[in-house]
Amino acid sequence: MAASTAKDGTSGAQTVKSPKKTKDQVDESELLTVPDGWKEPAFTREDNPRGLLEESSFATLFPKYREAYLKECWPLVEKALGDLHVKGSLDLIEGSVSVSTTKKTFDPYAIVKARDLIKLLARSVPFEQVKASALFITTYLVHTVPNLYHPQKTLIITSLCHPACFQAVRILQDDVACDIIKIGTMVRNRERFVKRRQRLIGPKGSTLKALELLTNCYVMVQGNTVSALGPYNGLKEVRKVVMDTMKNIHPIYNIKTLMIKQELSKDPDLRTQNWERFLPKFRHKNLSKRKEPKKKSMKKEYTPFPPPQPESKVDQELASGEFFLRESVKRRKKMGEIKVKQAEALTKKQEERNKAFIPPKEKPLMKKTAKAPTEGKLDIAAIKEKVKKAKTKKLGAPPVIPPPPTSSTTDKKKKKTKDKG
Repeated sequence: MAASTAKDGTSGAQTVKSPKKTKDQVDESELLTVPDGWKEPAFTREDNPRGLLEESSFATLFPKYREAYLKECWPLVEKALGDLHVKGSLDLIEGSVSVSTTKKTFDPYAIVKARDLIKLLARSVPFEQVKASALFITTYLVHTVPNLYHPQKTLIITSLCHPACFQAVRILQDDVACDIIKIGTMVRNRERFVKRRQRLIGPKGSTLKALELLTNCYVMVQGNTVSALGPYNGLKEVRKVVMDTMKNIHPIYNIKTLMIKQELSKDPDLRTQNWERFLPKFRHKNLSKRKEPKKKSMKKEYTPFPPPQPESKVDQELASGEFFLRESVKRRKKMGEIKVKQAEALTKKQEERNKAFIPPKEKPLMKKTAKAPTEGKLDIAAIKEKVKKAKTKKLGAPPVIPPPPTSSTTDKKKKKTKDKG
């Protein structure tokens, strides 16, 4: 035994010293990662044969417009809760739904799942979204298409009967959780809140649909809340996108990063690496920095002691020695100070008066620079036209005086005057 222990000790020391890994050693990251397709075993009655000791119950209120829908689908809810041995009750007078454990309940977490189910139903999440439409289409295909095992028909039937079509009931599964995000108090202005909520939904629900496909979650925007239903990792991403959207960050940025992450997760070599170099970095371009005031008021340090008492005139005179001077000397000193102040005021007034007589500085004359001749070929045809125009206008000639009226016109005027006389 001692020899074997010694051998084990030497081998362990050698493995610590040697940097190279042997074939038997396994990487820690491989041990931490969950293998694909692995599921936790379901909780059965054998795990808790004696059941629960105490009764637990939860209740929640629902709005008036949900009363008709809950009344219609309540038998299906009771059937789903009956599989978990949980009792449910619908009170239409008070407008409340309650769930409670029974003596047959063996799963302690079943009551929490039932609580989440009634919460989602109260938040307008549909219990069974397309059960009736799936039944109608399957019966239609069976009667119309003669071949029962037609590939397109089977594809449609399987897609409609997929568990993803049933939303609120999925919460009763082990690997599905829900998250109700309250967005009503995140934005004060009502108009701004409505715009940002619509931005989360997108045109014709396209943004919400893209978010559902990337996170494998069902998202329902209703009033002041956003209800999400799906796996835990997807719920984290949904909450982040919703919170950022209400903080005025467009959801398309987060959707773009989610798409890149989804592509990177498919590559087994990049799973263990850092993805920051692949993810886009968005900057706020329109947001300007807050303007700081020019005069910053510096706060003084807090001291428990009060400020020192100011000195009186007597104390100041005692410190300077004026207190012991005679009255006549004090007067002379006071008059001297007044005269000095008067002289300073006179000099200032004189300077202000003399400013009006100081001539202003003249601006230097700017010499006109001769324009450089424009280089280019002379247009002879244009010059000829200018000369012709100048000849017609007689540029540079003295103004033409109109000739005096002829004698014939003057004689006619004289004759007219005589006839009148």
